[in-house]
Amino acid sequence: MFMKKRVVPMFVLIGLLCAGLLSGQATNTAHAQSAIERQEIRGQLIPLQYTTLASEVSAIISSISVQEGGSFRSGQVLIALDCSLQEAQLQKAQAQERSAQSVASANLRLDELNSVGKLELDLSQAELDKAQAEVAFNQALLSKCEIRAPFSGRIADQLVRAKQFVQVGDPLLDILDDSNLELEFIVPSRWLSWMTKDFAFEVMIDETGKSYASKLNRIGARVDPVSQSVKVSASFEGQHPELIAGMSGTVLLSVPTGL
Repeated sequence: MFMKKRVVPMFVLIGLLCAGLLSGQATNTAHAQSAIERQEIRGQLIPLQYTTLASEVSAIISSISVQEGGSFRSGQVLIALDCSLQEAQLQKAQAQERSAQSVASANLRLDELNSVGKLELDLSQAELDKAQAEVAFNQALLSKCEIRAPFSGRIADQLVRAKQFVQVGDPLLDILDDSNLELEFIVPSRWLSWMTKDFAFEVMIDETGKSYASKLNRIGARVDPVSQSVKVSASFEGQHPELIAGMSGTVLLSVPTGL
């Protein structure tokens, strides 16, 4: 006697398969999220102000007053360029201005005596305006021969040497303000439900081996859709002269239970 085999309907098999796949995806997603939250949160110190100073004229570097790693104050001359050519051009423009001024003044006196035409008077005034504009241009150009610090800080990288010829746009110095550093790090985006502005925590800096009290300053403008993470920035409580840009450490955070 033969026993009948039980036939499972096709739609039941498909339903079981889909349920298994969805369950597996949910498990993988949960594991991925928990992995993100279990990982060590690392942060790096960055300066609030930093920039690259570039040449605005083509000239030879006469001197560099502050070397790499050195400190400077706002407005201090960091690099002086040899602008003898620009100085000569300014002197030429000033001579042309004096000549145009003499002609315009003479024509004004003649105009009072009705001894000069209006066209000639207007042309002499236009030549004076042109000469004055040329002087202003060369004075502005000459002022670019001294590279001044836009803020107080330190030289991060010296990209040129004295007696080197540089052209317009050539980078000269990388500078940064080391008096005001921020801690930048990335956290899971779901933490934003409790990790808000002014949230206090500590960070252990590798290079110093010390922990520092910090508080959250800013939260990134968008969440990364792939990693579901967001960049945040924090400031340090108090002054810590031993800290410099580029140092890194571990952010010490306690995730609230149930999250």
